[in-house]
Amino acid sequence: MDRKVRVRFAPSPTGPLHIGGVRTALFNYLFAKKHGGDFILRIEDTDQKRFVEGAEAYINESLEWLGISPDEGVVQGGEYAPYRQSERMSMYKQYADQLIEAGHAYYAFDTSEELDEMRKKLEAARMSAKYDATSRMNMKNSLSLSQDEVNKRLENGDPYVIRIKLPRKEEVRFHDEVRGWVVVHTSQMDDKVLLKQDGLPTYHLANVVDDHIMEITHVIRGEEWLPSAPLHVLLYRYLGWEETMPKFAHLSLLLKPDGKGKLSKRDGDRLGFPVFPLEWTDPKSNEISSGYREGGYLPDAVLNMLALLGWHPSDNQEMFTLDELVEAFSLEKVSKSGAKFDADKAKWFNNRYLQSMDNQILADLLKPMIAEKGWESDNDYLVDVVTMVKEKVNFAPEILAVSEYFFVDPTSYDEKAVKKKWKGETPQVITDLADVFSGMEDFSADDIQAKFSAFAEDKGVSPGSIMQPLRLSVSGMAGGPPIFDMLALLGKDVVVSRMQVANDRITSTV
Repeated sequence: MDRKVRVRFAPSPTGPLHIGGVRTALFNYLFAKKHGGDFILRIEDTDQKRFVEGAEAYINESLEWLGISPDEGVVQGGEYAPYRQSERMSMYKQYADQLIEAGHAYYAFDTSEELDEMRKKLEAARMSAKYDATSRMNMKNSLSLSQDEVNKRLENGDPYVIRIKLPRKEEVRFHDEVRGWVVVHTSQMDDKVLLKQDGLPTYHLANVVDDHIMEITHVIRGEEWLPSAPLHVLLYRYLGWEETMPKFAHLSLLLKPDGKGKLSKRDGDRLGFPVFPLEWTDPKSNEISSGYREGGYLPDAVLNMLALLGWHPSDNQEMFTLDELVEAFSLEKVSKSGAKFDADKAKWFNNRYLQSMDNQILADLLKPMIAEKGWESDNDYLVDVVTMVKEKVNFAPEILAVSEYFFVDPTSYDEKAVKKKWKGETPQVITDLADVFSGMEDFSADDIQAKFSAFAEDKGVSPGSIMQPLRLSVSGMAGGPPIFDMLALLGKDVVVSRMQVANDRITSTV
């Protein structure tokens, strides 16, 4: 009987979550939901030297913002708790001891100086500088030393690590769900440390033990872990768990926009786009790194963009809801080659989602920003502003940048437009047009347009010659939404007042 699908995203809390890590989390989430399974978040914090305060909370908040929260984890709990490796430390040594008893691991007592000397000798001999089946017999370990010597060292409390004992000549084969069959010879591998001197496990042992105990069925992770996969396969075999070993899928890297190397924070800083889901403040340096959320990206747009970096749907569809991604996703469609990050495409996705977003929801997003600026606006008015201007922007905060005049009177006027459009006769035209508007009872867009056209005809001037001075006097800007809709929304009193003020200010400077 097939087991229930269980996948895990297992980041280390060593800093902010890279957008490549977010994609790994997303692919795990999509695969789990596609197969009615569970998505687990496990915090791999065995390396306490690299632990960064706040990183774990950042990871949880990022996944929650994106709408791909785990089914089990530190926050959610679950029957396989605890979900922090640092809280599971007591369980790992028994498996290292089991490997020693079975002859698949050994004690190594070498000092750091002795290890350095070994590497130098091997490099001088133009050999690979690794601790393996060839070099280990010249080192101080339980394979090269007598049993009495080993017992004596253990009784004395001499420092040691536990290393896996790899066979000298053996092929390790496993099937990768993305890359097909992978074959590695043990002569290309080394006897990795499984348990460190302080008694803490390395990633290799802890990872395999936890995946087994948590009944993980599929390990979907970045390709940087592909070289470690043969070692993990052997650990499953040596621990007697090969029958329930998870299937592996190693995802290609997210590449720089030019395709030359892995996408990094420096690339984002240099080219002006975020590489982290949320803004991050380094607790040591106080350096602030930009985030997609604070940059105005919508979570659905970020997910859609990431899904198409390295995964190719069966048709040419580009826009997906999260439910549609779940339905369409398969590991068979994940590419082996790296995916180039495209910042312009990310903006395109955000624009598309912004345009299709319900105007009330978008208005609700903007309310805290408006309050922060000290502007006043009722809900219906704000919804009308959003409806009028959102097609001009890629990000929600930009709506406020291009619509400030809907909330406060302009304090400046576009200099180029003034120089080009504000002629000698313009002040009188604006004065007369303000009088016409002032006398209107119905200040709807249609009525404004009718009065405006009649005014232009009566004055014997082209409507175009008046249009831009009118817009300038009311908004201070050269462009914007349809002018008669804009005037109607602002209202007669505001429009007439601004025309009068602008006439005085602009005329005095021309």
